[in-house]
Amino acid sequence: MRRAERLFQIIQILRRSRAPVTADAIAAELETSKRSVYRDIAALVGQRAPIRGEAGVGYVLEAGFDMPPLMLPPDEIEAAVLGAQWVAGRGDPVLAKAASDLISKIAAAVPDRLRPYVLEPAAAASPAWKPQTDRIDVAQVRAWIHAGRKIRLDYSDEAGAISARVIWPVTVGYRETVRMIIAWCELREAFRTFRTDRVVGAQFLDERHGKRPAVLRGEWIKFRDAEIAAWKLKERTADCGA
Repeated sequence: MRRAERLFQIIQILRRSRAPVTADAIAAELETSKRSVYRDIAALVGQRAPIRGEAGVGYVLEAGFDMPPLMLPPDEIEAAVLGAQWVAGRGDPVLAKAASDLISKIAAAVPDRLRPYVLEPAAAASPAWKPQTDRIDVAQVRAWIHAGRKIRLDYSDEAGAISARVIWPVTVGYRETVRMIIAWCELREAFRTFRTDRVVGAQFLDERHGKRPAVLRGEWIKFRDAEIAAWKLKERTADCGA
């Protein structure tokens, strides 16, 4: 790894951690010596990077520091391109176009020596197979998630029975061929999942549900994790009884 890339990686390591990171931990991740880490930290501080800490204690990057967004090593470029390819093939039309535009912008912005990682990547996402058609504007759903607003749905279940629901959308989930709206359902008083291809009608309400999106999402994550834990316990119990 060249020194310039190593300096950037040190910034990335500090950026993603809320606690002080020791020179030992940085050296282990970068597969270099602690002495090199000390020299690199000193060089970054000399370049006015707001790093606080000392040897033996750990280092932290102060809030508000930013770097040019496209100083990316090859692996991160390929990761970004692979993710964008997947979204371009499976996202709603607005996100799909944004993903294609993102790949073009990365190709235009990276140095010439890195452009093959964008235009000729070693990994690729396969096209979606028989994707289902959305019957609701998913881009507007995403906007209502950020705004904390309710949506009224006429929704068809697997048997074709239609019910009226008022939901508090939490997130849009993407599977191989379908998209799902995960939401709090006022009718069921619980979190439920709604396939976008089974929406019969939708009305985007101005009414807010009264919870910050981050709080509602946190409640759903707790619910999801509890469901996963219960499923794993059931599987273990079944295995023991076999």
